Amino acid sequence: MTLLAGFLDVLLRGLGLVALSAAVGGVSYALWTLRPLASSSALLGAAVKRTLTLIVLGAAVLAASRLIVLVLLHPWTLADDGGHWPILEFLSTGFGRAGLVSVALALGLAAVAAWLRSRPRSAGGWTAAAAIAVLLMADAAWLAHATSRLDGRAPLMVVTVFHQVGAVIWVGGLAHLIGFWRLQGGEQEADRLATIVLGRFSVLAMLGVGLVVVPGLLLARSYVGGWAGLIGTGYGVMVLTKVALLGATLILGALNFFLVRACARGGPAAGTVGRVRVLVEAEVGLGLTVLLAAASLTSLPPAVDVVADRATPAEVAVRFLPRLPRLTSPPVGQLLAAAAPIADTLSTRQPEEYAWSEYNHHTAGMFVFAMGLLAVLERSGRARWARHWPLLFLGLAAFLFVRNDPRAWPLGPAGFWESMVLPDVLQHRVTVLLVVALGIFEWLVRIGRLNRPRWRLAFPLLCATGGAVLLTHSHAMFNLKSEFLAEVSHAPMGIFAVLMGWGRWIELRLPEAESRAPGWVWSLSFLLIGAILLSYREA
Repeated sequence: MTLLAGFLDVLLRGLGLVALSAAVGGVSYALWTLRPLASSSALLGAAVKRTLTLIVLGAAVLAASRLIVLVLLHPWTLADDGGHWPILEFLSTGFGRAGLVSVALALGLAAVAAWLRSRPRSAGGWTAAAAIAVLLMADAAWLAHATSRLDGRAPLMVVTVFHQVGAVIWVGGLAHLIGFWRLQGGEQEADRLATIVLGRFSVLAMLGVGLVVVPGLLLARSYVGGWAGLIGTGYGVMVLTKVALLGATLILGALNFFLVRACARGGPAAGTVGRVRVLVEAEVGLGLTVLLAAASLTSLPPAVDVVADRATPAEVAVRFLPRLPRLTSPPVGQLLAAAAPIADTLSTRQPEEYAWSEYNHHTAGMFVFAMGLLAVLERSGRARWARHWPLLFLGLAAFLFVRNDPRAWPLGPAGFWESMVLPDVLQHRVTVLLVVALGIFEWLVRIGRLNRPRWRLAFPLLCATGGAVLLTHSHAMFNLKSEFLAEVSHAPMGIFAVLMGWGRWIELRLPEAESRAPGWVWSLSFLLIGAILLSYREA
């Protein structure tokens, strides 16, 4: 139960960060970008109301997610043998009190934003919304790593708040831009107003990026401590993951910035606003994944605190060296005889378990690498039959369903529902469903059975979702050296899956003449995931 609670905690923290971005980021977006312009256009007035609706939704989700953590999830993990949940005792802690304050503030922001929907020009209402947003961000300092530090606690709390403020106004503002584009209006008028809105928001976005990067560097220096901690611990690897995803997001942001500047100088050229919209969609997706990675980061102890179980750079490098894949697997009976029961999460893994897992990863790598090659072959236009490559996903799903968890049904003694409380098993089975959906949707699209444009987006969305799930993979033992080395390759695979999803998204949404680069991004990411799986090793 503790492991499942840890996984759910990461997901709820990630949901809370997304909701916080929608709520607080929406306030800053409305005040800076929309409200000064709202009186000049009915469309912009409608955009303010749309933003207020999203603020209400974000604030409500934030309150709900944090309340679940406070009164259900954490007391559940602290329950005694008699089944008593120490709810009141937990809520009396500093973390509990800060969490309750954030719930109250989120509900207050939702109420004020709902009130402003019928009075969008009320200066007092917007002042109250801004004040609550500031208090919400200040309260976040007591919910972060910094509050538990013995040295430099206050400065770290302040730096953490600035770092989170940057992420919130940047990613949250981008999400509200998507809401603006979903409003109905004349195409020429909408493009003209979009150029003005984008020009104003770009200033806010640059401020957000600066607040993300500079305080982020200071936090990394304090929590990671050096190159050894960056490479040899779970915390350090997740920091690198955030940096990689942030880098990809910044590339899209820079492209948007230059497109917006070109529009500002010469007016919106044909199709330019549409291109910006596509890149903003992908930028939002990557930004939300960064928030989920940040939530996963909060579940790990800082790298500076992990010394005895830290891996060396040489040990990590060995995990990525190419080698011949394992083509044989121990019999399941031999593995079950050697391995501890599935519920014993603290047991030492046996050689048979390592061999079983390596065979699984290598076989999965063969499927993925083959699909990547066929996808590239299809892109060449020389092999029409290669468009059926998504069907290999179904074979991969069947293999994973049987082999993923040998100590659980259908191979092992643990029942189907009994094993679902273990986060690794739960995530593996969700992954199988994602793989099946990937194969079916993409194959039907490629043979022309699903012709609507939105159906084509199922594949990139599922790829991006799968990558995000992999990055939030529960690592309850991630800071034990053996477990860290076994799972260190999950981070780059998650990154490539996310790049694959949003690269494919951009390729589909841009005109064909401009989709060549994103097409290569997603297809090469596909191949790289297969290559990592083929070289995977655990021992």
